[in-house]
Amino acid sequence: MFGAGAWRAQQRIERFLLYLAMTILALFFLFPTVFMIVSSLKSDQLQLISDMSGIMGFVPYGDIGFDNYFHVFREMPFGRYFFNSVFILVTTIGGGLFINSMFAFALARLHFTGRGFLVSAVIALIIIPIESVVIPMLLMVNQLGWIDSYQVQIVPFIGHAFSIFLFYQFFIGIPKDFDEAAIIDGAGYYTVYARVIAPLAKPVFASVAILQGIQHWGRFLWPLMVTRMETYRPLPVAIQQFFSQDPKAWGAIFAFASMTTVPLLILFLLFQKWFVQSVASTGVKG
Repeated sequence: MFGAGAWRAQQRIERFLLYLAMTILALFFLFPTVFMIVSSLKSDQLQLISDMSGIMGFVPYGDIGFDNYFHVFREMPFGRYFFNSVFILVTTIGGGLFINSMFAFALARLHFTGRGFLVSAVIALIIIPIESVVIPMLLMVNQLGWIDSYQVQIVPFIGHAFSIFLFYQFFIGIPKDFDEAAIIDGAGYYTVYARVIAPLAKPVFASVAILQGIQHWGRFLWPLMVTRMETYRPLPVAIQQFFSQDPKAWGAIFAFASMTTVPLLILFLLFQKWFVQSVASTGVKG
């Protein structure tokens, strides 16, 4: 009995230390977000600047309000920029989920000549950074007349090698008995994909949506190169307007950043369960 009681006490201590370590780690990662949101609520610019170098930057005190948020809407068409980002994000992710998952389904479930080469090519494309191909891409879209448009920010990024790889890793883990049973019942390959594989792959669909959402929501270099007017510019490019001012309106910058970051946090919180399931199923470590 003494041994069992000591073992349970040790388990409780270990669990407490684990939760304590996880809490400290979570607070460490939350500090920048808390600092950003608290700073966006401080209307006194002198107070904000003085607090940026100390612990008081995390404390909401003094002249607190939403003046910085109103300032953002007065200085620029934030609603237009937000719409542009959301439209580009939803369209890119929607098209990417369909195209990339269909391509991965063909690689994982079908047998055809060149399949192994295509899998190797997808893996090789993962390591190529976008910065290394932006100049050829810019020349191509310029010849197509796509400069300053929505499609120039959507079409080049629908196909995504890493997303294909995630889908492929998940699909090959699904027993092929499901495919064979559906084909015996008269289903075609698209029906197998839509009625059998896709419903089982909800976790990886959510995972890809989150990963692509993070990447596309914060994309800066390409939109900066291919947009000229605010009509098509997304949020990451628009925030540069405040950095070009002198003196810089730090309160407005933090307010802009808060309104840009919160939707992404909400997206992750909505799909975090499926995201964790997908990571566990595919063996990809974050």
